[in-house]
Amino acid sequence: MAKKYIIDLTEVERETLIELTRKGKPGARKVKRANILLLANQGKNDEEIVALLHTSPSTVMRTRRKFVESGLTFALNERSRAGRLPKIDDKVETILTTLAQSRPPAGRKRWTLQLLADRLVTLTHLESLSYESVRLVLKKNDLKPWVRQKWCIPTVIGAEFVWLMEDILDLYAESYRGDYPVICFDEVPYQLVSETRKPLPPQPGKPARYDYEYRREGTCNLFMFLEPLAGWRHVKVTDRRTKQDFAVCMNELIEVHRPGSQKVRVVLDNLNTHTPASLYERYPPAKARHLVQKLEFHHTPKHSSWLNMAEVEISVLNGQCLDRRIGSRKKLESEIAAWENDRNTGKATIDWRFTIPNARDKLVKLYPVSDDNR
Repeated sequence: MAKKYIIDLTEVERETLIELTRKGKPGARKVKRANILLLANQGKNDEEIVALLHTSPSTVMRTRRKFVESGLTFALNERSRAGRLPKIDDKVETILTTLAQSRPPAGRKRWTLQLLADRLVTLTHLESLSYESVRLVLKKNDLKPWVRQKWCIPTVIGAEFVWLMEDILDLYAESYRGDYPVICFDEVPYQLVSETRKPLPPQPGKPARYDYEYRREGTCNLFMFLEPLAGWRHVKVTDRRTKQDFAVCMNELIEVHRPGSQKVRVVLDNLNTHTPASLYERYPPAKARHLVQKLEFHHTPKHSSWLNMAEVEISVLNGQCLDRRIGSRKKLESEIAAWENDRNTGKATIDWRFTIPNARDKLVKLYPVSDDNR
C-alpha cells in the first residue's frame, strides 16, 4: 500500500509518544494511535502496522491523515461527539413519576419497570423505551412503586385519638408500683402445622432442610399478658377468643397473677370483647362486680394498637419461638412455657421511649389545638 501520508516525528514528538505508551494511562485507543505513529515513523507500512498492532487498515490510515493534516494532538484524541439526546425529557419524566405513584393497571398488583415503560410508549411520542431508562428515572426521584409498607393509619384523628394516646403514655411514664401494676394485654391467632416428612438437620456446607408440604392441624388463640416494668409476661393458650375467654383471662389476672394488688390497670385495644360486660356474661353479678372494681381498662385509640406494648412482646414471641411448624397444642404450650420462663428469669423488658413530649412534638398535626395556636 502506497504511503499517502508520511509520518516524520520531531524528537520532542517521538519522546512524548514513547512516554505515553509506557504509562498506559490515557486509554487503549490513545496508546494504539501513539504506537501507530511511532511505527510509521520507523518506516513501517500500513500492512505491517496492522499485523503488529492487530488493528484495522482504516484506523492506521485515519491516524496518519489526522497527524499530517492537523498535528499530534488531533491525531491522538478522539473528536468530541454530541451524543444521543435522552429519550426521557422533562415532560416524559413528569408523566413517568406521576404514573409510578398512581394505581397499577387492572389485573396487576403493582407497577413493574416493564409495565411503566410500555405505558409510557402508549402515552407519549416515544417509539420504544427500555426498562433500564425507567429505573434510572425512578432512582433519581427516589420512587419504588413495587415496594409497599404495612402501616397502621388511624381513621379518626383528633381529640379522641390524642387523649387516649396520652392516657396510655402517661401510664408508661409512671414508676413501678406493685399494688397498682400496669398490664398490657393482647391476643393473636395461631395455626398449628405439622411436618409430613422429617426435616434434615444442617450439615457442613448445607443448611437445615424441610419439605414444602405440610399438614394443617387446626388453630388456637394466644393471650399475652405483659407487665413491662416488672419484666414479666404470661401466655395463655385457648381454643378461641370469645368474651368468655377474655373474662377468664381477667379473672386469672386478678386471682392468680396479681392477687395482692389494689387495682390492676390493663392496656388493651378496642375489640368488642374487651369490656366489663364480658365479665357479667361469664360470672355471677357479685363476682363480676368484684373483678370490675379491681380492674381499670385503658383502651388504645382505634387502629392504633401499636401503642400496646403487648404487641411488641408478641412480635418477640413469634421471632424467637413460634416462627416454625408446631403440630399440636401440647407441643405449642410446652415451647411457649420454655420461652416464657427464659424471658421471665432474665426479666426482659421493653425499652419504650415514646413519651407525651415526643408525641406533642412529632405528632403535633394530630392535635386539634397546638400550643402555638393558643
